Amino acid sequence: LIKKSSEASANDGMDIALCTYHKPNQKLYFAGAHRPLLLVRNNEIIEYRPNKYSIGGHTTDGKHFDLAVVDVVPGDLIYLLTDGYADQFGGDNGKKFKFKNFKDLVLSISEKSMKEQKQILDETFEVWKGSLEQIDDVCVIGVKI
Repeated sequence: LIKKSSEASANDGMDIALCTYHKPNQKLYFAGAHRPLLLVRNNEIIEYRPNKYSIGGHTTDGKHFDLAVVDVVPGDLIYLLTDGYADQFGGDNGKKFKFKNFKDLVLSISEKSMKEQKQILDETFEVWKGSLEQIDDVCVIGVKI
């Protein structure tokens, strides 16, 4: 029996960064499926790496998601994001923006207000994308503690 490509199953798992904040004890709880948490403190980025698999897909058997407990202090910036920003093609050579460039950008604007950061992130994305089509969803969540 030969399967047509349209009948092949896809591994449609979900990538997610999930956190909760407990204000009384200044703790942030984070778990990620292919999506990290970025914390900016004292002009430095601390990256909390996710587990390297999605939620769901073909199977969830044997998957365990690590829980990071992060002590936060007033002034910390927390960023959660989809892969759409870093994966966008653009620039002079039509290459991907890349996650390292995103981290550098966030660090360079971290002293600005959250409103200014949003504007800079939006403008940078549009300039990078140029006339190319947007290839994926783009979601960046930034929170100042």
